[in-house]
Amino acid sequence: MQLPDMNLLPALHALLREGSVTGAAAEMNVSASAMSRTLGRLRRVVGDPLLVPAGRGLTLTPRALELRPQVEAALLGALAALRPPQPVDIATVEREFTLRTNDAMAVVLGPALTERIAQEAPGIRLRILPEGDEDPADLRDRIDLDLGSLPALPHDVRSTPLSRHRHAAVSRTAAAHADEPLTVERFAAIPHITVSRRGRAHGVVDERLAELGLTRRVLATAPSFVTACFLVLQSDALALLPEAVAVRAAGVMPLQVREIPLDLPTVTVGMAWHLRVDADPAHRWLRAAVARITAQEEQSLN
Repeated sequence: MQLPDMNLLPALHALLREGSVTGAAAEMNVSASAMSRTLGRLRRVVGDPLLVPAGRGLTLTPRALELRPQVEAALLGALAALRPPQPVDIATVEREFTLRTNDAMAVVLGPALTERIAQEAPGIRLRILPEGDEDPADLRDRIDLDLGSLPALPHDVRSTPLSRHRHAAVSRTAAAHADEPLTVERFAAIPHITVSRRGRAHGVVDERLAELGLTRRVLATAPSFVTACFLVLQSDALALLPEAVAVRAAGVMPLQVREIPLDLPTVTVGMAWHLRVDADPAHRWLRAAVARITAQEEQSLN
């Protein structure tokens, strides 16, 4: 199918609105003869004379009258499509965003983000999915925002770092060792609750202890940080959590936060999104909200 010359659309709009070759020429800032030639081309394309003599002037044909509202709507639609996105009133947006993250990010970020949405964007709904076998290609359709420790990303996915997570230990306040200094030897001797979605019990903590000639006993491996907290409440074990999660957990459970006596690496967390939503005003608002909240949480720990 061969498309007509879309450059004819503004001229057709001017001719139908003015009902005059001269008036349309003035509106389009061209000569009357040039507009007359354009009218000839339009007649051939449309298959109708559009403007016909009526006394000393011209009048629109029935087909021209039928086309007038269609052409105006088409031109307005084309102009709107070519304009940059307009500022959005986030309070009026009706939208669902799907986020994928681990329970640490959900615990730290979720409450403040849902509160901000309730206050500023009540029409936005969050659907938070757990981490799994992550595929960055999911961002092309079913995931709007990925939050966490990000894998290598394809060229059509954008990302930005958010913060660096330190780790801390938590134990119940009534633990037998609660009042004892947590030396590295004591740290290794106390049973541990580890967290791994895939059930891995060995990690960087074991490597650091091995460098010191020490080993630890892993009492249990939990699938989430929240589960680890509840396991610690029923034992004298330590659970190793992101510091922000540890602080929040200690604020609502009889837990105490303890510094890990090892030099452990920090973990960089960020957010990733697909190019399809990069310029979307509502998605930009969501990303900005996530970035602000994360920065505030990190500052509160320093």
